Amino acid sequence: MDLRRLILALTIASALISLANTYYASFQVQRQQLIENTLESNHAYATKLAASTEDFLAGVQQQLRISAAAITANFQTKNILKIETERLRLQTDSFNSVVVINQDAKVLATSPETLQLKGQTLETLGAVEAVKSKKPLISQPYVSAVGNLLIFISHPIFLDSGEYVGAIGGTIYLKQASILNHLLGKHYYNDGSYIYVVDKNQRIIYHPEINRVGKVVTNNLVINTLAEQGSGKKQITNSQGIEMLAGYATVPTTGWGVVAQRPKSATLAALDSLMAKVVSKILPIALLSLLIIWWCAKLISKPLRQLADSANAMDKPETEQNIQKVKSWYFESSELKRVMLVGINILHKSINKLKDDVQTDPLTGLCNRRGMELALSLWKTVKTPFSAVTIDIDFFKRINDTYGHDVGDLVLQQLAQHMRDVSRADDVICRVGGEEFLMLLPKTNSQTAAQVAERLRSQVESSIFDYAGKITISIGVANWPDSSNEISVVLKAADQMLYKAKRCGRNRVEVFLSDHVTHDVDTLINKDSPTK
Repeated sequence: MDLRRLILALTIASALISLANTYYASFQVQRQQLIENTLESNHAYATKLAASTEDFLAGVQQQLRISAAAITANFQTKNILKIETERLRLQTDSFNSVVVINQDAKVLATSPETLQLKGQTLETLGAVEAVKSKKPLISQPYVSAVGNLLIFISHPIFLDSGEYVGAIGGTIYLKQASILNHLLGKHYYNDGSYIYVVDKNQRIIYHPEINRVGKVVTNNLVINTLAEQGSGKKQITNSQGIEMLAGYATVPTTGWGVVAQRPKSATLAALDSLMAKVVSKILPIALLSLLIIWWCAKLISKPLRQLADSANAMDKPETEQNIQKVKSWYFESSELKRVMLVGINILHKSINKLKDDVQTDPLTGLCNRRGMELALSLWKTVKTPFSAVTIDIDFFKRINDTYGHDVGDLVLQQLAQHMRDVSRADDVICRVGGEEFLMLLPKTNSQTAAQVAERLRSQVESSIFDYAGKITISIGVANWPDSSNEISVVLKAADQMLYKAKRCGRNRVEVFLSDHVTHDVDTLINKDSPTK
Protein backbone atom coordinates (compact mmCIF):
# COMPACT_ATOMS: atom_id res chain seq x y z
CA MET A 1 0.00 0.00 0.00
CA ASP A 2 1.43 3.36 -1.01
CA LEU A 3 1.35 6.47 1.17
CA ARG A 4 -1.62 8.05 -0.60
CA ARG A 5 -3.81 5.01 -0.09
CA LEU A 6 -2.56 4.63 3.47
CA ILE A 7 -3.37 8.25 4.37
CA LEU A 8 -6.73 7.98 2.63
CA ALA A 9 -7.60 4.68 4.31
CA LEU A 10 -6.62 5.88 7.78
CA THR A 11 -8.40 9.20 7.38
CA ILE A 12 -11.57 7.64 6.00
CA ALA A 13 -11.52 4.99 8.72
CA SER A 14 -11.07 7.66 11.40
CA ALA A 15 -13.82 9.81 9.89
CA LEU A 16 -16.24 6.90 9.60
CA ILE A 17 -15.51 5.71 13.14
CA SER A 18 -15.97 9.24 14.50
CA LEU A 19 -19.15 9.70 12.47
CA ALA A 20 -20.54 6.36 13.57
CA ASN A 21 -19.65 7.08 17.19
CA THR A 22 -21.25 10.53 17.00
CA TYR A 23 -24.34 9.09 15.34
CA TYR A 24 -24.60 6.30 17.90
CA ALA A 25 -24.03 8.62 20.85
CA SER A 26 -26.56 11.11 19.49
CA PHE A 27 -29.05 8.31 18.88
CA GLN A 28 -28.66 6.95 22.40
CA VAL A 29 -28.89 10.39 24.02
CA GLN A 30 -31.97 11.35 22.00
CA ARG A 31 -33.51 7.94 22.62
CA GLN A 32 -33.02 8.16 26.38
CA GLN A 33 -34.22 11.76 26.40
CA LEU A 34 -37.43 10.81 24.58
CA ILE A 35 -38.03 7.94 26.99
CA GLU A 36 -37.39 10.12 30.05
CA ASN A 37 -39.60 12.92 28.71
CA THR A 38 -42.43 10.49 27.96
CA LEU A 39 -42.15 8.86 31.37
CA GLU A 40 -42.18 12.25 33.06
CA SER A 41 -45.08 13.45 30.91
CA ASN A 42 -47.15 10.36 31.68
CA HIS A 43 -46.34 10.67 35.38
CA ALA A 44 -47.46 14.29 35.37
CA TYR A 45 -50.58 13.37 33.41
CA ALA A 46 -51.48 10.50 35.75
CA THR A 47 -50.97 12.83 38.73
CA LYS A 48 -53.25 15.41 37.16
CA LEU A 49 -55.97 12.85 36.44
CA ALA A 50 -55.68 11.45 39.96
CA ALA A 51 -56.15 14.98 41.31
CA SER A 52 -59.11 15.57 38.98
CA THR A 53 -60.69 12.29 40.09
CA GLU A 54 -60.13 13.23 43.71
CA ASP A 55 -61.83 16.60 43.11
CA PHE A 56 -64.72 14.89 41.37
CA LEU A 57 -65.24 12.44 44.22
CA ALA A 58 -65.09 15.26 46.73
CA GLY A 59 -67.68 17.12 44.68
CA VAL A 60 -70.16 14.24 44.47
CA GLN A 61 -69.75 13.54 48.16
CA GLN A 62 -70.61 17.17 48.84
CA GLN A 63 -73.71 16.82 46.63
CA LEU A 64 -74.78 13.77 48.62
CA ARG A 65 -74.18 15.57 51.91
CA ILE A 66 -76.40 18.49 50.83
CA SER A 67 -79.11 16.12 49.62
CA ALA A 68 -78.92 14.16 52.87
CA ALA A 69 -79.40 17.41 54.82
CA ALA A 70 -82.27 18.45 52.54
CA ILE A 71 -84.36 15.32 53.14
CA THR A 72 -83.68 14.90 56.87
CA ALA A 73 -86.84 16.77 57.93
CA ASN A 74 -89.00 14.99 55.33
CA PHE A 75 -87.43 11.57 55.45
CA GLN A 76 -90.82 9.85 55.78
CA THR A 77 -92.36 11.76 52.86
CA LYS A 78 -92.00 9.48 49.88
CA ASN A 79 -92.78 12.16 47.33
CA ILE A 80 -89.97 14.40 48.69
CA LEU A 81 -87.53 11.47 48.53
CA LYS A 82 -88.54 10.78 44.93
CA ILE A 83 -88.10 14.42 43.90
CA GLU A 84 -84.66 14.69 45.56
CA THR A 85 -83.30 11.48 44.00
CA GLU A 86 -84.52 12.60 40.58
CA ARG A 87 -83.00 16.07 41.03
CA LEU A 88 -79.68 14.70 42.23
CA ARG A 89 -79.38 12.33 39.26
CA LEU A 90 -80.36 14.83 36.58
CA GLN A 91 -78.88 18.08 37.89
CA THR A 92 -75.18 17.23 37.53
CA ASP A 93 -75.19 13.95 35.64
CA SER A 94 -72.68 12.69 38.18
CA PHE A 95 -74.52 9.43 38.87
CA ASN A 96 -76.06 6.75 36.73
CA SER A 97 -78.63 6.10 39.45
CA VAL A 98 -79.55 7.45 42.91
CA VAL A 99 -81.22 5.60 45.80
CA VAL A 100 -82.39 6.35 49.32
CA ILE A 101 -82.31 3.46 51.76
CA ASN A 102 -83.34 3.15 55.38
CA GLN A 103 -81.29 1.74 58.22
CA ASP A 104 -82.16 -1.78 57.06
CA ALA A 105 -80.97 -1.15 53.49
CA LYS A 106 -84.55 -1.10 52.19
CA VAL A 107 -84.99 1.09 49.14
CA LEU A 108 -87.32 4.02 49.87
CA ALA A 109 -86.82 5.92 46.59
CA THR A 110 -84.83 5.45 43.37
CA SER A 111 -84.02 7.30 40.18
CA PRO A 112 -84.58 6.17 37.54
CA GLU A 113 -87.63 4.18 38.60
CA THR A 114 -87.03 1.76 35.77
CA LEU A 115 -84.61 -0.03 38.06
CA GLN A 116 -87.64 -1.31 39.97
CA LEU A 117 -85.78 -1.47 43.24
CA LYS A 118 -88.27 0.42 45.42
CA GLY A 119 -89.30 -1.64 48.42
CA GLN A 120 -86.49 -4.13 48.02
CA THR A 121 -83.90 -4.72 50.70
CA LEU A 122 -80.46 -4.46 49.16
CA GLU A 123 -77.85 -7.02 50.06
CA THR A 124 -75.19 -5.66 47.77
CA LEU A 125 -71.77 -4.68 49.02
CA GLY A 126 -72.25 -0.92 48.77
CA ALA A 127 -75.59 -0.81 50.54
CA VAL A 128 -74.54 -3.18 53.32
CA GLU A 129 -71.33 -1.20 53.94
CA ALA A 130 -73.24 2.11 53.93
CA VAL A 131 -75.75 1.16 56.63
CA LYS A 132 -73.14 -0.67 58.62
CA SER A 133 -70.54 2.10 58.68
CA LYS A 134 -73.02 4.99 59.04
CA LYS A 135 -70.54 7.41 57.47
CA PRO A 136 -69.65 8.77 54.02
CA LEU A 137 -68.43 5.90 51.88
CA ILE A 138 -67.03 5.06 48.43
CA SER A 139 -67.41 1.36 47.89
CA GLN A 140 -65.18 -1.06 46.06
CA PRO A 141 -66.50 -2.17 42.64
CA TYR A 142 -69.29 -4.77 42.82
CA VAL A 143 -72.20 -6.15 40.81
CA SER A 144 -75.51 -4.49 41.71
CA ALA A 145 -78.91 -6.08 42.25
CA VAL A 146 -79.78 -5.51 38.58
CA GLY A 147 -76.45 -6.87 37.29
CA ASN A 148 -74.40 -3.70 36.74
CA LEU A 149 -70.73 -3.44 37.72
CA LEU A 150 -70.61 -0.19 39.67
CA ILE A 151 -69.23 1.94 42.46
CA PHE A 152 -71.62 3.13 45.19
CA ILE A 153 -70.94 6.53 46.76
CA SER A 154 -73.13 7.20 49.82
CA HIS A 155 -73.72 9.64 52.67
CA PRO A 156 -75.57 8.80 55.91
CA ILE A 157 -78.87 10.47 56.90
CA PHE A 158 -79.33 11.53 60.51
CA LEU A 159 -82.40 13.15 62.04
CA ASP A 160 -82.05 16.34 64.02
CA SER A 161 -82.12 14.20 67.14
CA GLY A 162 -79.00 12.37 65.90
CA GLU A 163 -80.83 9.17 65.06
CA TYR A 164 -79.43 7.28 62.06
CA VAL A 165 -82.28 6.55 59.67
CA GLY A 166 -80.53 5.51 56.40
CA ALA A 167 -78.39 6.77 53.57
CA ILE A 168 -78.56 8.42 50.17
CA GLY A 169 -76.20 7.16 47.51
CA GLY A 170 -75.36 7.37 43.85
CA THR A 171 -73.94 4.74 41.56
CA ILE A 172 -71.33 5.10 38.82
CA TYR A 173 -71.51 2.33 36.26
CA LEU A 174 -68.15 0.98 35.18
CA LYS A 175 -69.16 -0.77 31.96
CA GLN A 176 -71.60 1.82 30.68
CA ALA A 177 -71.48 5.52 29.89
CA SER A 178 -70.81 7.42 33.09
CA ILE A 179 -69.17 10.52 34.43
CA LEU A 180 -66.03 8.46 35.15
CA ASN A 181 -65.85 7.32 31.54
CA HIS A 182 -66.29 10.90 30.41
CA LEU A 183 -63.62 12.14 32.79
CA LEU A 184 -61.01 9.58 31.74
CA GLY A 185 -62.10 8.43 28.30
CA LYS A 186 -61.51 11.77 26.54
CA HIS A 187 -57.78 11.26 27.05
CA TYR A 188 -57.54 8.25 24.74
CA TYR A 189 -55.02 8.67 21.90
CA ASN A 190 -54.62 7.14 18.46
CA ASP A 191 -50.90 6.32 18.88
CA GLY A 192 -51.60 3.49 21.33
CA SER A 193 -51.48 5.64 24.48
CA TYR A 194 -54.24 5.06 26.99
CA ILE A 195 -55.26 5.41 30.61
CA TYR A 196 -56.64 2.82 32.97
CA VAL A 197 -57.65 2.86 36.63
CA VAL A 198 -57.49 0.08 39.22
CA ASP A 199 -58.83 -0.07 42.74
CA LYS A 200 -56.96 -1.13 45.86
CA ASN A 201 -57.59 -4.79 45.04
CA GLN A 202 -55.96 -4.44 41.58
CA ARG A 203 -59.36 -4.68 39.85
CA ILE A 204 -59.69 -2.57 36.74
CA ILE A 205 -62.45 0.03 37.18
CA TYR A 206 -61.72 1.92 33.97
CA HIS A 207 -60.10 0.82 30.72
CA PRO A 208 -60.61 1.93 27.09
CA GLU A 209 -61.30 -1.73 26.28
CA ILE A 210 -64.57 -2.16 28.10
CA ASN A 211 -64.31 -5.95 28.26
CA ARG A 212 -61.30 -5.63 30.57
CA VAL A 213 -63.21 -3.62 33.20
CA GLY A 214 -63.79 -5.67 36.33
CA LYS A 215 -60.84 -7.99 35.78
CA VAL A 216 -58.14 -8.35 38.41
CA VAL A 217 -54.62 -7.64 37.12
CA THR A 218 -51.72 -9.70 38.40
CA ASN A 219 -48.00 -9.70 37.64
CA ASN A 220 -48.05 -6.07 36.59
CA LEU A 221 -45.02 -4.16 37.88
CA VAL A 222 -46.75 -0.78 37.91
CA ILE A 223 -49.87 -1.97 39.72
CA ASN A 224 -47.77 -3.89 42.24
CA THR A 225 -45.72 -0.74 42.87
CA LEU A 226 -48.75 1.53 43.26
CA ALA A 227 -49.54 0.24 46.74
CA GLU A 228 -45.97 0.89 47.89
CA GLN A 229 -44.97 4.14 46.18
CA GLY A 230 -48.26 5.88 45.35
CA SER A 231 -46.84 7.58 42.27
CA GLY A 232 -43.91 7.24 39.91
CA LYS A 233 -42.85 6.10 36.42
CA LYS A 234 -41.57 2.87 34.92
CA GLN A 235 -40.83 1.04 31.70
CA ILE A 236 -42.96 -2.10 31.60
CA THR A 237 -44.24 -4.77 29.25
CA ASN A 238 -48.03 -5.04 29.25
CA SER A 239 -50.14 -8.19 29.08
CA GLN A 240 -49.95 -8.14 25.28
CA GLY A 241 -46.16 -8.13 25.28
CA ILE A 242 -45.87 -4.46 24.24
CA GLU A 243 -43.21 -2.30 25.89
CA MET A 244 -44.89 0.68 27.53
CA LEU A 245 -43.71 3.87 29.20
CA ALA A 246 -45.99 4.32 32.19
CA GLY A 247 -46.60 7.08 34.70
CA TYR A 248 -48.86 6.42 37.67
CA ALA A 249 -50.46 8.17 40.63
CA THR A 250 -52.90 7.35 43.43
CA VAL A 251 -56.27 8.89 44.24
CA PRO A 252 -55.87 9.57 47.99
CA THR A 253 -59.51 9.15 49.05
CA THR A 254 -60.10 5.77 47.43
CA GLY A 255 -56.61 4.38 46.91
CA TRP A 256 -57.34 3.97 43.21
CA GLY A 257 -54.34 3.89 40.92
CA VAL A 258 -54.40 5.97 37.72
CA VAL A 259 -51.95 4.74 35.05
CA ALA A 260 -51.12 6.72 31.91
CA GLN A 261 -48.94 4.84 29.44
CA ARG A 262 -47.66 5.07 25.88
CA PRO A 263 -46.05 2.43 23.66
CA LYS A 264 -42.29 2.75 23.61
CA SER A 265 -42.34 2.26 19.84
CA ALA A 266 -44.64 5.26 19.42
CA THR A 267 -42.32 7.40 21.51
CA LEU A 268 -39.26 6.36 19.49
CA ALA A 269 -40.97 6.56 16.09
CA ALA A 270 -40.05 10.23 15.83
CA LEU A 271 -36.41 9.35 16.57
CA ASP A 272 -36.04 7.31 13.38
CA SER A 273 -37.26 10.24 11.31
CA LEU A 274 -35.04 12.63 13.25
CA MET A 275 -31.91 10.52 12.77
CA ALA A 276 -32.70 10.10 9.07
CA LYS A 277 -32.77 13.88 8.75
CA VAL A 278 -29.48 14.12 10.64
CA VAL A 279 -27.88 11.68 8.19
CA SER A 280 -29.30 13.55 5.20
CA LYS A 281 -27.74 16.76 6.53
CA ILE A 282 -24.39 15.21 7.43
CA LEU A 283 -23.92 13.06 4.32
CA PRO A 284 -23.21 15.86 1.78
CA ILE A 285 -20.66 17.45 4.12
CA ALA A 286 -19.09 14.04 4.80
CA LEU A 287 -18.77 13.32 1.07
CA LEU A 288 -17.24 16.74 0.46
CA SER A 289 -14.83 16.15 3.36
CA LEU A 290 -13.80 12.80 1.93
CA LEU A 291 -13.19 14.40 -1.45
CA ILE A 292 -10.98 17.06 0.17
CA ILE A 293 -9.16 14.36 2.14
CA TRP A 294 -8.54 12.36 -1.05
CA TRP A 295 -7.15 15.45 -2.78
CA CYS A 296 -4.92 16.32 0.19
CA ALA A 297 -3.65 12.73 0.44
CA LYS A 298 -2.78 12.78 -3.23
CA LEU A 299 -1.02 16.12 -2.85
CA ILE A 300 0.98 14.96 0.19
CA SER A 301 1.98 11.60 -1.26
CA LYS A 302 2.86 12.74 -4.77
CA PRO A 303 6.43 13.99 -4.05
CA LEU A 304 7.18 10.96 -1.89
CA ARG A 305 5.91 8.62 -4.59
CA GLN A 306 8.09 10.34 -7.19
CA LEU A 307 11.12 10.09 -4.90
CA ALA A 308 10.36 6.39 -4.27
CA ASP A 309 10.18 5.72 -8.02
CA SER A 310 13.50 7.50 -8.47
CA ALA A 311 15.06 5.43 -5.68
CA ASN A 312 14.45 2.30 -7.75
CA ALA A 313 16.44 3.78 -10.64
CA MET A 314 19.42 5.30 -8.85
CA ASP A 315 21.88 3.90 -11.40
CA LYS A 316 20.19 5.50 -14.40
CA PRO A 317 21.63 8.77 -15.77
CA GLU A 318 18.27 10.56 -15.98
CA THR A 319 17.39 9.87 -12.31
CA GLU A 320 19.09 13.00 -10.98
CA GLN A 321 17.14 15.19 -13.41
CA ASN A 322 13.89 13.46 -12.43
CA ILE A 323 14.57 14.07 -8.74
CA GLN A 324 15.28 17.74 -9.44
CA LYS A 325 11.80 18.06 -10.98
CA VAL A 326 10.03 16.75 -7.86
CA LYS A 327 8.08 19.55 -6.14
CA SER A 328 8.89 18.95 -2.47
CA TRP A 329 6.64 21.52 -0.85
CA TYR A 330 6.87 20.29 2.75
CA PHE A 331 9.84 19.67 5.05
CA GLU A 332 10.05 15.86 5.07
CA SER A 333 9.87 15.45 1.30
CA SER A 334 12.29 18.36 0.83
CA GLU A 335 14.83 16.71 3.13
CA LEU A 336 14.44 13.36 1.38
CA LYS A 337 14.96 15.02 -1.98
CA ARG A 338 18.12 16.72 -0.73
CA VAL A 339 19.55 13.51 0.73
CA MET A 340 18.74 11.54 -2.42
CA LEU A 341 20.51 14.11 -4.60
CA VAL A 342 23.55 13.89 -2.35
CA GLY A 343 23.38 10.12 -2.43
CA ILE A 344 23.02 9.88 -6.19
CA ASN A 345 26.06 12.14 -6.65
CA ILE A 346 28.05 9.87 -4.36
CA LEU A 347 26.73 6.83 -6.21
CA HIS A 348 27.66 8.19 -9.62
CA LYS A 349 31.11 9.13 -8.37
CA SER A 350 31.54 5.61 -7.01
CA ILE A 351 30.39 4.09 -10.29
CA ASN A 352 32.73 6.31 -12.27
CA LYS A 353 35.59 5.50 -9.94
CA LEU A 354 34.79 1.81 -10.27
CA LYS A 355 34.86 2.08 -14.02
CA ASP A 356 38.18 3.88 -13.84
CA ASP A 357 39.66 1.21 -11.60
CA VAL A 358 38.31 -1.85 -13.47
CA GLN A 359 41.25 -1.88 -15.94
CA THR A 360 43.91 -1.91 -13.28
CA ASP A 361 45.43 -5.34 -13.85
CA PRO A 362 47.98 -4.74 -16.62
CA LEU A 363 48.23 -8.40 -17.58
CA THR A 364 44.56 -9.48 -17.87
CA GLY A 365 42.71 -6.17 -17.98
CA LEU A 366 40.45 -7.41 -15.16
CA CYS A 367 39.46 -5.64 -11.96
CA ASN A 368 41.92 -5.73 -9.11
CA ARG A 369 41.17 -6.10 -5.40
CA ARG A 370 40.40 -2.41 -4.97
CA GLY A 371 37.87 -2.54 -7.77
CA MET A 372 36.38 -5.67 -6.19
CA GLU A 373 36.02 -3.89 -2.85
CA LEU A 374 34.35 -0.85 -4.46
CA ALA A 375 31.85 -3.10 -6.23
CA LEU A 376 31.07 -5.02 -3.03
CA SER A 377 30.69 -1.79 -1.05
CA LEU A 378 28.30 -0.38 -3.63
CA TRP A 379 26.15 -3.51 -3.77
CA LYS A 380 26.01 -3.68 0.01
CA THR A 381 24.85 -0.04 0.16
CA VAL A 382 22.03 -0.55 -2.33
CA LYS A 383 21.39 -4.10 -1.01
CA THR A 384 22.01 -5.86 -4.30
CA PRO A 385 22.30 -9.65 -3.83
CA PHE A 386 25.16 -11.38 -5.68
CA SER A 387 27.00 -14.65 -6.09
CA ALA A 388 30.76 -15.01 -5.68
CA VAL A 389 32.56 -17.46 -8.01
CA THR A 390 36.21 -18.16 -7.10
CA ILE A 391 38.41 -19.72 -9.78
CA ASP A 392 41.85 -21.26 -9.60
CA ILE A 393 43.95 -22.91 -12.36
CA ASP A 394 44.81 -26.52 -11.55
CA PHE A 395 48.60 -27.20 -11.41
CA PHE A 396 49.45 -23.70 -12.61
CA LYS A 397 52.92 -23.92 -11.03
CA ARG A 398 53.65 -26.89 -13.28
CA ILE A 399 52.87 -24.73 -16.35
CA ASN A 400 55.26 -22.02 -15.19
CA ASP A 401 57.96 -24.57 -14.38
CA THR A 402 57.51 -26.44 -17.67
CA TYR A 403 56.88 -23.67 -20.19
CA GLY A 404 58.09 -20.59 -18.38
CA HIS A 405 56.34 -17.53 -16.97
CA ASP A 406 55.65 -16.05 -20.44
CA VAL A 407 53.45 -19.02 -21.32
CA GLY A 408 51.89 -18.79 -17.88
CA ASP A 409 50.98 -15.16 -18.56
CA LEU A 410 49.38 -16.15 -21.88
CA VAL A 411 47.31 -18.77 -20.06
CA LEU A 412 46.10 -16.13 -17.58
CA GLN A 413 45.12 -13.76 -20.38
CA GLN A 414 43.23 -16.45 -22.31
CA LEU A 415 41.44 -17.60 -19.16
CA ALA A 416 40.41 -13.98 -18.53
CA GLN A 417 38.87 -13.91 -22.00
CA HIS A 418 36.93 -17.10 -21.33
CA MET A 419 35.58 -15.48 -18.17
CA ARG A 420 34.43 -12.47 -20.17
CA ASP A 421 32.75 -14.76 -22.67
CA VAL A 422 30.47 -16.33 -20.03
CA SER A 423 29.77 -13.12 -18.08
CA ARG A 424 27.32 -10.22 -18.50
CA ALA A 425 27.97 -6.52 -18.78
CA ASP A 426 27.08 -5.91 -15.09
CA ASP A 427 29.28 -8.74 -13.79
CA VAL A 428 32.56 -7.76 -12.13
CA ILE A 429 35.55 -10.00 -12.99
CA CYS A 430 38.61 -9.72 -10.79
CA ARG A 431 42.12 -11.10 -10.63
CA VAL A 432 42.80 -11.40 -6.92
CA GLY A 433 46.08 -13.38 -6.98
CA GLY A 434 48.61 -15.04 -9.29
CA GLU A 435 46.30 -17.66 -10.82
CA GLU A 436 43.26 -16.87 -8.62
CA PHE A 437 40.24 -15.13 -10.07
CA LEU A 438 36.86 -13.96 -8.75
CA MET A 439 33.62 -13.41 -10.64
CA LEU A 440 30.98 -11.29 -8.87
CA LEU A 441 27.52 -11.89 -10.39
CA PRO A 442 24.91 -9.31 -9.19
CA LYS A 443 21.26 -10.36 -8.78
CA THR A 444 22.22 -14.01 -9.32
CA ASN A 445 21.29 -16.93 -7.05
CA SER A 446 23.51 -19.92 -6.27
CA GLN A 447 21.92 -22.19 -8.86
CA THR A 448 22.40 -19.73 -11.73
CA ALA A 449 25.93 -18.96 -10.57
CA ALA A 450 26.68 -22.69 -10.52
CA GLN A 451 25.45 -22.95 -14.11
CA VAL A 452 27.73 -20.07 -15.17
CA ALA A 453 30.63 -21.68 -13.32
CA GLU A 454 30.01 -25.03 -14.97
CA ARG A 455 29.78 -23.40 -18.37
CA LEU A 456 33.17 -21.70 -17.75
CA ARG A 457 34.74 -24.91 -16.47
CA SER A 458 33.52 -26.89 -19.46
CA GLN A 459 34.61 -24.21 -21.88
CA VAL A 460 38.12 -24.08 -20.39
CA GLU A 461 38.40 -27.87 -20.34
CA SER A 462 37.57 -28.10 -24.04
CA SER A 463 39.87 -25.25 -25.14
CA ILE A 464 43.51 -25.38 -26.28
CA PHE A 465 45.72 -22.76 -24.65
CA ASP A 466 48.69 -21.37 -26.61
CA TYR A 467 51.89 -23.32 -25.86
CA ALA A 468 50.35 -24.89 -22.77
CA GLY A 469 47.72 -27.09 -24.42
CA LYS A 470 44.82 -28.23 -22.21
CA ILE A 471 44.30 -26.96 -18.68
CA THR A 472 41.54 -27.32 -16.09
CA ILE A 473 40.14 -25.09 -13.37
CA SER A 474 38.49 -25.63 -9.98
CA ILE A 475 35.62 -23.39 -8.89
CA GLY A 476 33.82 -22.55 -5.65
CA VAL A 477 30.44 -20.74 -5.44
CA ALA A 478 28.69 -18.89 -2.57
CA ASN A 479 25.87 -16.32 -2.40
CA TRP A 480 25.18 -13.13 -0.47
CA PRO A 481 23.03 -12.96 1.56
CA ASP A 482 21.90 -16.63 1.29
CA SER A 483 25.23 -18.08 2.45
CA SER A 484 25.78 -15.39 5.08
CA ASN A 485 24.85 -11.80 5.91
CA GLU A 486 28.56 -10.90 6.07
CA ILE A 487 30.26 -10.39 2.71
CA SER A 488 33.65 -11.43 4.09
CA VAL A 489 32.14 -14.72 5.24
CA VAL A 490 30.59 -15.27 1.78
CA LEU A 491 33.98 -14.76 0.07
CA LYS A 492 35.57 -17.12 2.56
CA ALA A 493 32.82 -19.70 1.90
CA ALA A 494 33.51 -19.47 -1.84
CA ASP A 495 37.23 -20.06 -1.14
CA GLN A 496 36.35 -23.06 1.01
CA MET A 497 34.32 -24.49 -1.84
CA LEU A 498 37.29 -23.93 -4.17
CA TYR A 499 39.56 -25.85 -1.81
CA LYS A 500 37.00 -28.59 -1.57
CA ALA A 501 36.86 -28.85 -5.36
CA LYS A 502 40.62 -29.29 -5.37
CA ARG A 503 40.50 -31.91 -2.63
CA CYS A 504 37.79 -33.80 -4.49
CA GLY A 505 39.87 -34.21 -7.63
CA ARG A 506 40.00 -30.73 -9.23
CA ASN A 507 38.31 -29.71 -12.50
CA ARG A 508 34.92 -29.37 -10.74
CA VAL A 509 32.49 -26.88 -9.19
CA GLU A 510 31.42 -26.92 -5.55
CA VAL A 511 28.52 -24.76 -4.24
CA PHE A 512 27.84 -23.48 -0.70
CA LEU A 513 24.07 -23.46 -0.16
CA SER A 514 22.04 -21.48 2.38
CA ASP A 515 21.44 -24.58 4.48
CA HIS A 516 25.23 -24.87 4.94
CA VAL A 517 25.31 -28.05 2.86
CA THR A 518 27.71 -28.16 -0.08
CA HIS A 519 26.84 -29.73 -3.40
CA ASP A 520 28.80 -30.39 -6.50
CA VAL A 521 27.44 -28.64 -9.53
CA ASP A 522 25.98 -31.78 -11.17
CA THR A 523 23.76 -32.42 -8.16
CA LEU A 524 22.63 -28.78 -7.94
CA ILE A 525 21.91 -28.35 -11.68
CA ASN A 526 20.19 -31.71 -12.11
CA LYS A 527 18.03 -31.04 -9.04
CA ASP A 528 15.94 -28.33 -10.72
CA SER A 529 16.79 -28.61 -14.44
CA PRO A 530 16.44 -31.44 -16.95
CA THR A 531 19.70 -30.47 -18.63
CA LYS A 532 23.17 -29.94 -17.23
